[in-house]
Amino acid sequence: MTRKKKTRSLADKVTIRTGRRKDYRQWRHDNPGEVTSSRRFSQKKRQQRKLQAARKLARQQQARTLDVHGHDDTPKGDT
Repeated sequence: MTRKKKTRSLADKVTIRTGRRKDYRQWRHDNPGEVTSSRRFSQKKRQQRKLQAARKLARQQQARTLDVHGHDDTPKGDT
């Protein structure tokens, strides 16, 4: 007896009318309010964004500050 292949695709899990992928896509397009990401996916993405923001902040704090206009303490006009 053959087993059904594991899949991450929601289109294969949902049976609408004929159970074809195209029908699911159409249904999803017609009913955007009923389609949401799984809690696990949302939590994973939220965690990834937090980690990315923390890394960016660490890079910014680690970087040297550049003096853009090259300010000197001595005024230019007084010699």
